[in-house]
Amino acid sequence: MNRKNIHNRHDSHCGGGDSFNCKVCNHLVVSHGAGSLHRNHCPNCLSSLHLDNEPGDRSADCGGIMEAIGVWVKNGGEWAIIHRCKRCGELSTNRIAADDNPLKLMSVALRPLSAPPFPLDSLRLTVDSL
Repeated sequence: MNRKNIHNRHDSHCGGGDSFNCKVCNHLVVSHGAGSLHRNHCPNCLSSLHLDNEPGDRSADCGGIMEAIGVWVKNGGEWAIIHRCKRCGELSTNRIAADDNPLKLMSVALRPLSAPPFPLDSLRLTVDSL
């Protein structure tokens, strides 16, 4: 995909104007309510587009969907969303926005606890041995 097409996708996804429809969930996203002048993901499904190599540079040639796969807590307690590109696998982080869906944020944050990489019964054995 060439850079011109990516920038056109950016304008229709990330607010070339005051609003846009999310490419994943079709939610109408408006710029007010985010708590910032820059909207970089959908507040409903938390998805974004892979447009940057460095924050704000719009130089990525990929243009793939960035899926929210986790959250992390920055110094000072601020949450950030971890995104992974479904096309190329690139990882990036974005600050959460004031109007992000709190249930979706908690769902993403709790995902590792709902499917641990070990059998839950092994926890009982570990606790019993303490």
